[in-house]
Amino acid sequence: MTLLEELAQTLQEGDLNDTTGLVNRAVTEGIPAETILKSGLIAGMDEIGRKFQDGEIFIPHMLLAARAMNAGIDILKPLLAESGAKPAGHVVLGTVKGDHHDIGKNLVRIMLEGKGFAVNDLGIDVQPKDFVDAITEEVQIVAISALLSTTVPFIEETIQTLESAGVRDQVKVIIGGGVVTQETAEKFGADAYGQDAAIGAVKAMELIEALN
Repeated sequence: MTLLEELAQTLQEGDLNDTTGLVNRAVTEGIPAETILKSGLIAGMDEIGRKFQDGEIFIPHMLLAARAMNAGIDILKPLLAESGAKPAGHVVLGTVKGDHHDIGKNLVRIMLEGKGFAVNDLGIDVQPKDFVDAITEEVQIVAISALLSTTVPFIEETIQTLESAGVRDQVKVIIGGGVVTQETAEKFGADAYGQDAAIGAVKAMELIEALN
């Protein structure tokens, strides 16, 4: 097993100390920071996503892996900045107006960051205008979550607000949440639907690839 394979495996186990130790060792051995990120940390989180999707692991395992990943990324951040490495894409994420649930949204953020995205998490109960205000030239994706049937209409309101503000064509919109379906996405004019956090991250990557 190579050092980066060992790093990916340790990350999946959620071992914070061993993950940071292996990241530091990889840096010391002269492995480029971007390679450590992609072939170690992101590779490990990709496998976490697959296992979560297949029901092999559950939310606590994902949270432990995310904690280890974030600690590893903190070590790499200054090196990545020096090398000019760019994130996989830029995402604005939030739970819609009137909805105060954040567990699902937080899992989506974890999986997006695990694929190398830079995520601006607006939090819960996000007004449509706040989504608009968060869109910069760098942002390619707006990810919208709703967990209550009563707040699903605010997904449509948010998308309509993006259109009214003239930024809808600038971004791809992906939606998800316990009461959201593919039909919801089609009805409201979203570009993609993620039935869970792992699939949502995969769909986001597909949207980015389609833009390039």
